[in-house]
Amino acid sequence: MAVARQPLAIAGCFSPGELMTDDRRALAYGLSAVLLWSTVATAFKLALRELDVFQLLAYSVCCSALALLLILACQGRLSLLRVYAAETPGYFLAMGLVNPVLYYLVLLQAYALLPAQQAQAINYTWAITLALLAVPMLGHRLSRRDLLALLLGYSGVLIIATRGQPAQLQFDSPAGVGLALLSTVIWAFYWLLATRNRRDPIACLCLNFAVAAPVALGLCAINSSLYPPAWQGLAAAAYVGLFEMGLTFALWSTALRLSSGVSRIGNLIFLSPLLSLVFIATVLGEPIHGATLVGLALIIPGVLLQQRQRTLAPAEEA
Repeated sequence: MAVARQPLAIAGCFSPGELMTDDRRALAYGLSAVLLWSTVATAFKLALRELDVFQLLAYSVCCSALALLLILACQGRLSLLRVYAAETPGYFLAMGLVNPVLYYLVLLQAYALLPAQQAQAINYTWAITLALLAVPMLGHRLSRRDLLALLLGYSGVLIIATRGQPAQLQFDSPAGVGLALLSTVIWAFYWLLATRNRRDPIACLCLNFAVAAPVALGLCAINSSLYPPAWQGLAAAAYVGLFEMGLTFALWSTALRLSSGVSRIGNLIFLSPLLSLVFIATVLGEPIHGATLVGLALIIPGVLLQQRQRTLAPAEEA
């Protein structure tokens, strides 16, 4: 794993006291990222009360692009953008169209159609979808652990989507469930495309969003309106752009870089779906259905199995 090598290198360069300090900082960054990501499902629903999907995509992508540019400027690494763009312009064009444009168009539409608790729980299964896509794209074989993870994960999705009545196959929104599942395919596909990219992750993400911003604005102009909404809509879009797409990724990337053990930080992500339910219930006032808790009780072990599988086998990360 590419990101795993960085903390190991750090571990060999610092004294135990300095290493402990870095681990504490990594934990602080990681917990901050998880806390912010846990608010995203709630932020999506609040933003969609003020904006349509195309407006939210356009405003949030532009905000994220500006935030990532500012981060790189503060770090003195803006020159990476020119170097990377000159090396592989087609790569960044394709990646920007996949994420954020296509991914968030699909995901936001799923949130527009589904209760927040359903959309966020289904989207959380992307790591399990990754195992399926790795078969045709990377030539991987599904192990027994993979098959068990798939069974647990998608059983959980079925229970959540049918509100605990899987035999009846009655969904709140079949289109919403389909889009939420499609978002996991798109995200896993994007992750696999980025597998061999060893360049700076924040600079790469910044280029993706720089490419995506004019595309998102164009889609909004064609399908909706670029006329500035009320301040509540702009604030919601800015929050999504910062804390779903931009700043939080930088926090997470920094946490992985500082930590002496990537798994210690990586496992924090399993707090996110449970914390998210707290925000959904308290801020949105959306009653948490018992089926959601049962479904997550299946999905989280499935994702844990998939996480464990990746630590046992050689893998690469963007």
